[in-house]
Amino acid sequence: MTIHNLSLQNSILNNFLTEIRDVDIQKDSMRFRRNIERIGEILSYEMSKNLSYKSETVQTPMEKCTINLPENDIVLCSILRAGVPLHNGLLNYFDKAENAFISAYRHHKHNPESFEIIVEYLACPDLEGKTLILADPMLATGQSMVATFEALKPFGKPKEVHLISVIGAQDGVDFVKQNFDSNSHLWIAAIDETLNDKGYIVPGLGDAGDLAYGKKLQH
Repeated sequence: MTIHNLSLQNSILNNFLTEIRDVDIQKDSMRFRRNIERIGEILSYEMSKNLSYKSETVQTPMEKCTINLPENDIVLCSILRAGVPLHNGLLNYFDKAENAFISAYRHHKHNPESFEIIVEYLACPDLEGKTLILADPMLATGQSMVATFEALKPFGKPKEVHLISVIGAQDGVDFVKQNFDSNSHLWIAAIDETLNDKGYIVPGLGDAGDLAYGKKLQH
């Protein structure tokens, strides 16, 4: 797997990362969602440089113009619910993409420090020979990404796989690198050093789903 860590180079992306981390600014849930969306747009732009292109001709009011356009058949798959704002950012740029959605959550069997990933809902088009983009804003342990990809396998074998995340922990990055083949890519806005004892990214930003849509009831 090739890792593309956008935080290694200074850009306007730093503004959006700062705001989603700031405990005062992130209280504005609408701004939080919009910042995640904007980060998704930046990640989309960078990822688009690795797509396949073909030459096409368009008629302008003056004369014909030839330009290279992406030819990939893209499927965007986001993990509910935190992945929705990120999905919207990706869809703003890949507006002709097909879409898939999956629910994957942590189920704590015995104590808060151990969990398994449960997949309950999945809607997906045919993936055979297509470019699959898996989007999850927080890449903590990496288990959700791997569980999602396993759940998608009955829908066909993609030609290529790209993972999109906003913030990840090094442990999660290492885990997905071990579980995806060498032709896959991870596009990520920032990589933090560690996880706490509950498997949350430190410094991270907290619970992205709660910040975007309000706190959820536990059951």
